[in-house]
Amino acid sequence: MSLKTRIFDDMKSAMKARETERLSAIRLLMAAMKQKEVDERIELDDAAITAIVDKMLKQRRDSISQYEAAQRQELADKEKAEILVLQAYLPQQLTDAEIDTMIEGAIISTGAAGMQDMGKVMGLLKPHMAGRADMGAVSARIKAKLAG
Repeated sequence: MSLKTRIFDDMKSAMKARETERLSAIRLLMAAMKQKEVDERIELDDAAITAIVDKMLKQRRDSISQYEAAQRQELADKEKAEILVLQAYLPQQLTDAEIDTMIEGAIISTGAAGMQDMGKVMGLLKPHMAGRADMGAVSARIKAKLAG
């Protein structure tokens, strides 16, 4: 079953079960998917949907930190609930050991010697890690390895 079909089926089941918070998060995702399809006149595949989910998760995490800084816990809790729903549509997350192994392999294969080669390493890793790891954290790990 494609990811798009799974999301649509989950929306229907959330409607039937009257799960308003879950339904709201799924509808936001479907709206983002539809917007991308209309804007670019394409049919989204699983990889494109994963990229949309990843972007939405990043937005939610940013919002949570801002809401907590402003002491708006009810809004932060709403964003956290949306994160839980959206994470279900991402592929299996990579472990720290897998991430480190992939980084080391990318550094060796690109011949990266310092910080100036950061872009090469990220460019090689991004297609393999998109949606499966927080790319901001991966970037920090690469910087630590290249600097050290």
